Amino acid sequence: MTGLGALVAALDRGGVVLWVIAGLSVVTTALILWKLWRLALAGAWSHWRAEAALAAWVAGDAVAARARLGGDVRSRLAGVAMAARADPALSDPAAREETLRVARGLLAQTRVGLRPLELVSTIAPLLGLLGTVLGMIAAFQALQTAGAQADPALLAGGIWEALLTTAAGMGVAIPAGVALVWFESVADRLQDDLEDIATRVFLRGGPMAAEAA
Repeated sequence: MTGLGALVAALDRGGVVLWVIAGLSVVTTALILWKLWRLALAGAWSHWRAEAALAAWVAGDAVAARARLGGDVRSRLAGVAMAARADPALSDPAAREETLRVARGLLAQTRVGLRPLELVSTIAPLLGLLGTVLGMIAAFQALQTAGAQADPALLAGGIWEALLTTAAGMGVAIPAGVALVWFESVADRLQDDLEDIATRVFLRGGPMAAEAA
């Protein structure tokens, strides 16, 4: 309880802005954990099932290729591409367009939640700076009111309390920015992999090429 009381007291010293930044920190932490869960659930780091399926597809065994597919995002696109490629009712351009449509949807799901992180990494330092400016104004107003009897210690205390919001804002923005860059790199890597999967399905052999041969 003592630690909680000290935390509340520190937040009170920073004023409303520091409370807002504290709320942002909770939201940011929850958002990062949720995003990690979503990516893990989608199999963003899973490669082997799609690779095994593609190897069978290139070898001309469509049944084995589809049997090796999993539920991860790469396997989902590979399954759609294989089905579209093998569908006699679809022309090659139509099959490619269908694959592209699904790939766009999968990538859009991967990037869900990145905009809020970007927003937090942008506004958190600005909120911290706003809190510091407001705190400095209040400190100098108190100094002006005190006049010749102003206590330097009182001014110093007001300044360091005002600077709390800047430190807090940076403390929230830095992890949010790091997480944002990392999640974007995961999405970019996934986009490259999906493009590679589609290319391998349509251009590197497969059951239809084997039948044509």
